[in-house]
Amino acid sequence: LQKGTPEDPAVTKESVHHYSKVVSGAPLIRPAWFFDVEQQGEGIVDVTTHLVDLVQWECFPEQIINESDIRITNARHWKTTLTPAQFQKVTNLTTYPDYLKKDVDGKGILGVYANGEINYQIKGINAKVSVIWNFEAPAGTGDTHFSIMKGSKANLIIRQGKEENYKPLLYIEPVNKDDKAFESDLKGVLAKVQAKYPGVDVERSGNVWTVVVPQEYHNGHEAHFGQVMEKYLEYLQNGNMPEWEVPNMITKYFVTTQALEIAREE
Repeated sequence: LQKGTPEDPAVTKESVHHYSKVVSGAPLIRPAWFFDVEQQGEGIVDVTTHLVDLVQWECFPEQIINESDIRITNARHWKTTLTPAQFQKVTNLTTYPDYLKKDVDGKGILGVYANGEINYQIKGINAKVSVIWNFEAPAGTGDTHFSIMKGSKANLIIRQGKEENYKPLLYIEPVNKDDKAFESDLKGVLAKVQAKYPGVDVERSGNVWTVVVPQEYHNGHEAHFGQVMEKYLEYLQNGNMPEWEVPNMITKYFVTTQALEIAREE
């Protein structure tokens, strides 16, 4: 893992979400309070929580991370705007509740601080996480995730765009395209992965490898919640919660809450 700089972070994670979407074949209706940051919270302390968690977990797995390991370079937030018609579409309400009127301009446009970006260092590694909320995704698309982790030998990149049919794919890009030993090194590491997850493979296209994951491992977002619950119940029953769990959780929320303060001061 490289250290990067604030201008060129070693780790970048971006999550794009949408207010208006179809879930299980029906339009998603949101409560009006979802658009009030005093009740729901700003985007910079909401979805970014998961991104900060991923940075900690992927960069320093099973290591204790303290507040002293964090230094926030800068943070910013900005609004997503909704017209009265858009607000009605996602809430089924024809008027704004009184508690939202403070966020409505003279033209009836609602502004929500749903977007945020945090640029920080974690144990000397420069990272950037950002969350973006748009009103609605283009037809045939949906929420997306982007990630890049820069190493001395390769960059690990997750893309979820049009070319990936909006399904997340992991790419491995060698830093040195003339590294003759890269492919054999990659295959050597891949064998260790295959021992635990049979069927996982890589496909080469030019100087980029795509990680191929068999369909049986695609158990879906909801199934992940079940896996997390099983792990939690294991900790609860056996009393064996890892020593890094509590300090890392405190540090995670330290990052997001400090970033919110900085963003509001800008």
